[in-house]
Amino acid sequence: MSLRSRIGALFKGPDEFDLTSGEIGKPLFFLSMPIVVTNLFQTAYNLADTFWLGQYNTDALAAISFAFPMVFLLISLGMGISVAGSVLVAQYTGADKEREAEYAASQTVTFAVILSVVLGATGYFLVEEFLSVMGASADVLPLAASYMEVISLGLVFMFGFFVFIALMRGYGDTITPMLVMFGSVVLNIVLDPFVIFGWGPFPELGIQGAALATVFSRGLALVVGLAIMFRGVRGVQINLRDMAPDPSYLRRLLRIGLPASVEGTGRALSMNLLLFIVALFSDPVVAAYGIGTRVFSVVFLPAIAVARGVETMTGQNIGADKPDRAEAAAGLAAKVLFGVLTTAGVLVWFAAVPIADIFTTDPTVVDITAQFLRYVALTFGFIGIMRAYTGSFRGAGKTLTAAGISVFMLGVIRFPIAWVGADMLGERGIWLSFAISNVVGALVAYAWYNRGTWRDADLTEAAVDTTTEPASTDD
Repeated sequence: MSLRSRIGALFKGPDEFDLTSGEIGKPLFFLSMPIVVTNLFQTAYNLADTFWLGQYNTDALAAISFAFPMVFLLISLGMGISVAGSVLVAQYTGADKEREAEYAASQTVTFAVILSVVLGATGYFLVEEFLSVMGASADVLPLAASYMEVISLGLVFMFGFFVFIALMRGYGDTITPMLVMFGSVVLNIVLDPFVIFGWGPFPELGIQGAALATVFSRGLALVVGLAIMFRGVRGVQINLRDMAPDPSYLRRLLRIGLPASVEGTGRALSMNLLLFIVALFSDPVVAAYGIGTRVFSVVFLPAIAVARGVETMTGQNIGADKPDRAEAAAGLAAKVLFGVLTTAGVLVWFAAVPIADIFTTDPTVVDITAQFLRYVALTFGFIGIMRAYTGSFRGAGKTLTAAGISVFMLGVIRFPIAWVGADMLGERGIWLSFAISNVVGALVAYAWYNRGTWRDADLTEAAVDTTTEPASTDD
């Protein structure tokens, strides 16, 4: 039995279920589970870097805490293109408009490459200024800068692979990206200690080696992803004839994707602004903040994955003119995620110290990290509620609404509380801001979704004029 057949026994592909008819729970599960695994692999990149650099030295661990928010910011600035492509592919697939889906995917790849090159070049030249503003100490700044210079130059590979995942997900195929991601993560984890510590024939590159391993492994994954999409035998197909930049299509991608970029950028800016506050404290607090946020990124994988599944189900059902199925999927996802993440939060609360011990041998960092985890853990379930409903908003094309909820949660609730709380309670005020904003964000998302304003969104009709007759329809 082939590897794909074995995987197929555990996960079902888009040819084995219909997102627009029948029951809702099972297809949402089979759509979301590979995304959970894919995101787990995705997070493994950061966890591998955090683990090995934690063994290297504390300054390197603090440096990665400064570098990660900047990576997130660069990717978030361009993520709107991938969200727009995913939404369009999903709605066209639900409306049985295969040709339009191919054109949307091809244009998305083109503009994603252009945008990532521009963002990467900009990031490369502004690295030190950005990190200095964020408050990186003299010991940490050169380390974080060397990491970010490599990441900026390789941003096209990193972002390109995210686009591959998004387009395949819009079609309903979440298994293929999972398999490609697995190979890439294994390569990254194997390379990390060799290039960080200088094992074998490799030079000791420290934190810069971690960046090189990440860029190389993701670049290889992108090559594989592009080959899959050009062949078109699995998921949505892209065509060279459709990849000439189309300014009118760029406007459509921006109309849908710009609010998603605002949402992602808002999250990234929140992380960076919080880091600015965290940087007022000692390096152990900065390191604890970096470890804690990475632990959250693992815990929240089910929420992010199911939200992406809801996004795809909403998109395809809106395209098929079945909004009730979209609403049922969002409601089911919110209930399940609240239960799963609340359970996870209880476990994290009790296991906070052992979890912190995995990433560092510094007892001070362990104690502060455990404190951070315990302040936030019991509010994990509310993140699941918010993610489920904002995912449905995005799938309906209401990316501005999703962005508004996110910006409100992070900019209006979390950051001000952290700013005031840090002055009154020390680092505990920052931890408290996470807990409060998680609860408020869930309540706002639930209330807004129940207004029902997302139901009238159908992007397929608005886009027909420019995609019915693209550059050529001859195969």
